[in-house]
Amino acid sequence: MEHLFINIADAFTGWLMNLGLSPWWADLALLVVQWICIVTIVTANITVLIWLERKVSGFFQERLGPNRLGPFGCFQTIADAIKLLTKEDIIPSAADKLVFRTAPIFFIIVSVMLYVVLPMGDGMQIVDLDVGLFFFISVGSLSTICLLMAGWGSNNKWSLIGAMRAVAQMISYEVPLALSLIGVVMIAGSLRLSNIVAAQGNIWFIVLQPIAFITYFIAATAELNRGPFDMPEAEQELTGGAYTEYTGMRWALFFLAEYTNLVAVSALMATVFLGGWQGPWLPSWLWIIVKTYVIMMVFFWLKWTFPRIRMDQLMSFSWKFLIPVSLANIFLTGAGIHFFKWMGW
Repeated sequence: MEHLFINIADAFTGWLMNLGLSPWWADLALLVVQWICIVTIVTANITVLIWLERKVSGFFQERLGPNRLGPFGCFQTIADAIKLLTKEDIIPSAADKLVFRTAPIFFIIVSVMLYVVLPMGDGMQIVDLDVGLFFFISVGSLSTICLLMAGWGSNNKWSLIGAMRAVAQMISYEVPLALSLIGVVMIAGSLRLSNIVAAQGNIWFIVLQPIAFITYFIAATAELNRGPFDMPEAEQELTGGAYTEYTGMRWALFFLAEYTNLVAVSALMATVFLGGWQGPWLPSWLWIIVKTYVIMMVFFWLKWTFPRIRMDQLMSFSWKFLIPVSLANIFLTGAGIHFFKWMGW
């Protein structure tokens, strides 16, 4: 079970080369199949996540949640997907149609690209980049542009305000998010995610970097626009924010991208702070799934527990608290590394 997927990949490339394809073409075909598998798994997983979050929110609010379609309401998300696929696609007459149409497409593409460098098991990584962590942060920041495109292209004041809120919020929290990871990089001595996982063979970085873990979790919550930091789409004020004018499948692509980002950010947190795919008894690819789902459950817990805060409080919290704490953590990490080297440990 440990090398199940690796053996399948090797068998696939071997079969293609036996058909007469060169190793280069066989690897390219494998890459295409891997992308198809990622998109399929992400889509199927999000169907489960939407149902799970509805059940979690129902539990916290002492109600049943979905319970009509299928056992425990598990077919409710499928019914919603069919509804979105069949709804009319409306584009406002005054909208910038090119920008309006391409924004959700770019958003989902950016979200899926994050999975390129994530190690989903021992040796199960599409590309093991030397700067894998930097790639993840850089590509993830592009989603800011997609939200701005959605708000600007809609030619709607509520959409534009929501988009500007999203840009301000995401840029502000990208800074402490990136700074919180520097301490991990300093200890591991590498930006390669496989090396960061290997460096946690004896002790997880959540033990060595608890401040960085908490900072990353808070910043990631704001980056994902999840409660209590979901001001960009505050229904009471902006009727839906940057997504106000989107209907049907275009709106569903934004919804899909948000959950795709949630899974990717949770998987990175498990990789960087919780030992990645390492663990006893279970296969490595199963360990990363378990850890990722545990982190996502905490995201659900926070969203349905705390009330939404004000925008000025959110911005002040980042610039006046999280960023100084992140810088202090970097200083303490550097001092600790030099101290241990001086002690000969």
